[in-house]
Amino acid sequence: MHKIAIAGSSGRMGRTLLEATTQAADMELFAALEKPDSPFLNKDAGELIGSPCGVPISSDFSSALKGCDLLIDFTRPAGTLAHLKVCLENRVKMVIGTTGFSVEEKTLLKEAAKNTAIVFAPNMSIGVNVTFKLLEVAAKILNQDYDIEIIEAHHRHKVDAPSGTALRMGEVIAQTLGRDLNKVAVYGREGVTGERNPETIGFCTIRGGDIVGDHTALFSGIGERIEISHKASSRMTFALGALRAVRFLADKPNGLFDMQDVLGLR
Repeated sequence: MHKIAIAGSSGRMGRTLLEATTQAADMELFAALEKPDSPFLNKDAGELIGSPCGVPISSDFSSALKGCDLLIDFTRPAGTLAHLKVCLENRVKMVIGTTGFSVEEKTLLKEAAKNTAIVFAPNMSIGVNVTFKLLEVAAKILNQDYDIEIIEAHHRHKVDAPSGTALRMGEVIAQTLGRDLNKVAVYGREGVTGERNPETIGFCTIRGGDIVGDHTALFSGIGERIEISHKASSRMTFALGALRAVRFLADKPNGLFDMQDVLGLR
């Protein structure tokens, strides 16, 4: 039985993780965690999903994680890094779905993984990670005379752009083509931009309503275009992927992994 703690348990993703964890036969909800100013502190976490479970929501990460196996964290970079420090102190593994990390912050995750086991992925969806593999195949074949654009859409509450998933799509394509995404990415166009540089990878970001997450990679050539898309209709897909990551880490003492490792897609 995996003893699981969930950070940001009262949020949209947190509630979905609560539901998935409490429904999984091999998972035990060990702790539900929130910020110190949360109005849900000390309430039964299960009440958030209509099924009381006897686990109170706490803001004391250090005490709550004692005896826990793993923390699932889909919060914000600053919060995740603070939680990481507590996990290292308590020898707790992590599954991190947080997006918006800087290059320097990602380096901190890599360093921490020398002492604990972490699955870090911008998108835990199994379907999205299969999409990454399809993009690698497509980029190998469409490596000449195709312009590449990535279009993503999310709900109005998302705070980072482009999404971590869109950036990962760009990284997969750029790496396959032998390009550096930091040098070839174009994040916006306005005014007289001149002709398109064929080496670039463009990003288009849409924010509105309650869109869970849509991503499309467009390979546009002369006389044809190929679109590889993934559309999420429920956050449950991310939660189920996170639980799969939990199971993957069960026998891992340390190391930094992603969903390609979890799914055996390397």
